[in-house]
Amino acid sequence: MNWFLPAAPDVLGLLRRQLAVTIEGMDAFAAWAAGDAAAQADVRECEHRADAVKRDLYRALREAFVTPLEPEDLFALSRGIDRIVNQAKDTVRESEVMACPPDPNVAAMAELIASGVRDLDSAVAGLAPGARGTSANADLAIKAARRVERVYRAAMAELLTVDDLREVMARRELYRRGARIAEAMADVAERILYAVVKEA
Repeated sequence: MNWFLPAAPDVLGLLRRQLAVTIEGMDAFAAWAAGDAAAQADVRECEHRADAVKRDLYRALREAFVTPLEPEDLFALSRGIDRIVNQAKDTVRESEVMACPPDPNVAAMAELIASGVRDLDSAVAGLAPGARGTSANADLAIKAARRVERVYRAAMAELLTVDDLREVMARRELYRRGARIAEAMADVAERILYAVVKEA
């Protein structure tokens, strides 16, 4: 008789699965940025796995009769999380194409982003009925993104002392990509806060 009951897939669980793979990918991204060249393969592999979980979530949203958040918010959160790991993969590729390995500035940005994505996971965990801490953890992710911005500005200032134009252009692109990942992370955090406000 189960076919008489409305579908109730665990969409928050799927969103956290996507975040778990994203955390793994961002840890690999941070390892790559810190000098572990082999970790670039892990970044790519995590991006592919995250895509698969995202597709599972979208399928669940189509089937769900009731969801803990509005489907539009869940879709937007999943899409935003996907952008984080996609842009990390693109940064790795860009570094390879430009023959410009990551430097300490890229490593600092990657470490902050990896930490901020963990805060996103804690914020999403707080969306479950009866859970707490959503807003505080979303705020932590936003603060991590702001710290990335400060690293970015300092790194760009350092480039003024570099004479090699090719190096300046390549490093500027890597720094910009790091800043864009942080922006994507902040966007997800702000969407979480928006969803909380709507549900209040």
